[in-house]
Amino acid sequence: MAFNRAKFSRSSSTSSSGSLLSKLPLWVLRFLQFVFAVTVIGLYAQDLRRAEKEDKYSDSKWGYAVAVGTIGAVSSLLLAWPRLSMWGWGWDLVVFILFTALFGLFGKMYIHEKPEGNGGVRKMKNAVWIDLINMLLWFVTAIYGMVMFFFFRGRKSLHTGRATV
Repeated sequence: MAFNRAKFSRSSSTSSSGSLLSKLPLWVLRFLQFVFAVTVIGLYAQDLRRAEKEDKYSDSKWGYAVAVGTIGAVSSLLLAWPRLSMWGWGWDLVVFILFTALFGLFGKMYIHEKPEGNGGVRKMKNAVWIDLINMLLWFVTAIYGMVMFFFFRGRKSLHTGRATV
């Protein structure tokens, strides 16, 4: 059975960028991505700061986590505009892969670890689940962007119907 693009065509009552209501889910996802990315920065940067204060070695894994959190936070702000989001699905995939690596790295270290009253281990176990949430949020926006890109591009303009949008 062939895919019918006519089912997904815009009605003449919406603008070329869609209605405000159609952008709301994307903005909510981008807001959540921003909040959870900043949470990752906060959780991992605490340990980096503590190591710096005590003149101890700061592991590059924590530096990677802060870098990925920063990339995620900045990207979520930049990609909050629907026009950029439609074309930014490739970058969503890159950030998804970065968070997947982060989840795998710290998940292997802390998921099976027993906290036994150690607040640091408990914090890192929670950080692993925040990494997973970030990974899933970026996956969802990448899929959304792909759908928007492949199914909704190449439309005709609203006013004249001649220009390709």
